[in-house]
Amino acid sequence: MNTTLHVTIDKETKQKAQKLAKEIGLDISTIVKASLKTFVQTESFYVEKSGSVTARLAAVIAEARKELAQGKAYGPFSGKELDAFLLK
Repeated sequence: MNTTLHVTIDKETKQKAQKLAKEIGLDISTIVKASLKTFVQTESFYVEKSGSVTARLAAVIAEARKELAQGKAYGPFSGKELDAFLLK
C-alpha cells in the first residue's frame, strides 16, 4: 500500500532540483522515492551529480596539469614507492 508525503521547500530549490532531475531523465518524485529507499536501506545519506566538479577541485586539477606540463610532476608510484617518496 502506498502513502503520500507532502514536502515544503523553497521555489528556487524545487526548480533547481527539477532541472537536475530532468538532465538525468528522471522526475522529482522518482528522485525522492529513490533517496528515501536508499536512506532506509543504508541508514546513510549521500548525493552526487555525476560528472560535476567543484571550483576548488577544478583549480587543483588545473594546477596539476600545469605542473605536469612544466615537468614538475612526480610519479607514477607503486604504493611502496609513494610511501618512500612522502616519508623522505
